Amino acid sequence: MLPEGWIPHRRADGEVVGWIELDGDDIAAFDLLGRRVTPPGADWHEAEQALDERGIGYLADQYTLTTPEGEHLPVRIGEATTEQVTVVEDEFGGASVIGADPATHVLPFPVPEDLLRAR
Repeated sequence: MLPEGWIPHRRADGEVVGWIELDGDDIAAFDLLGRRVTPPGADWHEAEQALDERGIGYLADQYTLTTPEGEHLPVRIGEATTEQVTVVEDEFGGASVIGADPATHVLPFPVPEDLLRAR
């Protein structure tokens, strides 16, 4: 669930690329996985710039999912919403094969760093 007070930031074409939160004197930018992408002390312009530079391309990257059993699975993001993030298992790029039916995992939003890491 999108935290209260997060303000959507859109790139020039109108696509939401993240959110900005004002918390007292702290301004923080969060990407589409709900992860902070600015250091403490950033200003509004730096937050917008960080989100614009990050864009949405990282959503196509490969990630490693750590399961509750401690397994480390190669995955790709299938869908990212403010309710949840769905990842698909992607061993050897198999998720993109026509007719493939890879296993999926539903993660909470914001996605904890220890659950899903970039490869």
